[in-house]
Amino acid sequence: MSAVIDRAGLRTAIEDGTVTVVDALPASYYAKQHLPGALNLVEDEVAERAGSLLPDKGAAIVTYCSNLACNNSKAVAARLEKLGYADVRVYREGIEDWTEAGLPTESA
Repeated sequence: MSAVIDRAGLRTAIEDGTVTVVDALPASYYAKQHLPGALNLVEDEVAERAGSLLPDKGAAIVTYCSNLACNNSKAVAARLEKLGYADVRVYREGIEDWTEAGLPTESA
């Protein structure tokens, strides 16, 4: 099971530029709204796209999806770990928590 990160920890990591954020929601949701600098990667594309999207298997990566009920972020994190990514965490509360806190998002 992947480690978790809370909103405060993720916000600090994004501001410090020390993390790669992965949006595990379908592209249509990603296009509407995503966390600053997030990359879009869904579970069924991890095997084919992770190598080019995330070349450094030692880099800090955080996956997220919509909220606590959504399991996409956990599924993507688990697949990344199986591929040898060493520092993967999950922001379980997701973009709902982020936006409810009034934090900035981006759109495509």
